Amino acid sequence: MIDKNVVKALAEEWLQDKDYFLVDVQVSADDRIVVEIDHADGVWIEDCVELSKYIEDRLSRDEEDYELEVGSAGLGQPFKVAQQYVNFIGKEVEVLDGNGKKLKGMLKSVEGKDFTVSVSEKVKVEGKKRPVMQEVDYTYNMDEVKYCKYLISFK
Repeated sequence: MIDKNVVKALAEEWLQDKDYFLVDVQVSADDRIVVEIDHADGVWIEDCVELSKYIEDRLSRDEEDYELEVGSAGLGQPFKVAQQYVNFIGKEVEVLDGNGKKLKGMLKSVEGKDFTVSVSEKVKVEGKKRPVMQEVDYTYNMDEVKYCKYLISFK
């Protein structure tokens, strides 16, 4: 079986001095390799092809037969690494927290492993009879949410 760390090291080697970042590397028991990369402005197919060739040139098909797929992380898929959160600051996201509560709001900030989402909610304000719509901030830890993903809008 092909070592995931070898593939990861090869991908990171190719990514050096590029604006791309590695999102995920998966190697299945039957040697199906999936490498996901991302970029703030999107991923170009030519770069996926170039990375694929780079990895293929450094792995031996004589030693192991494998299937290699290189692609982008996918718009609308849950974020896997901190850089994806950073890239979507100011955009609308959906979060499913550890308790199973889902909310939609604007990704406001990212600090380390913590991120803040601003949500418009009705809030009871002292001195007012009815609740008023206000922005409420929720802060989460990336490791403690079930997912956070960009909400694609066609408006």
